[in-house]
Amino acid sequence: MSGTTLPSYVRLANEIAAQFAHRAPADAATAIANHMKIVWDPRMKKALIAHVEAGAEDLDPVAALAAQQLQAAYK
Repeated sequence: MSGTTLPSYVRLANEIAAQFAHRAPADAATAIANHMKIVWDPRMKKALIAHVEAGAEDLDPVAALAAQQLQAAYK
C-alpha cells in the first residue's frame, strides 16, 4: 500500500500474524485471537473488528481470521 499509512492496530495485527507464520493458519488465528483477548485494549479490539467488517484488504489473512474469532467472542 504505497503512500498509505496503516492504522496501528492493523500494523500490529499483521506483525503478530507474521510471528505465527510457522503454524497452521487456523491454529495461528486462534492463538492470535487469544493474545488479543488478553493483551489488547478494548478500543483496539473494537477498531480491528470494525476494520474487518469494512473489508480489511490491508490485513494479513490469518490476522483477519483472528479478528473474526475475536468478533465471535464478543457477540
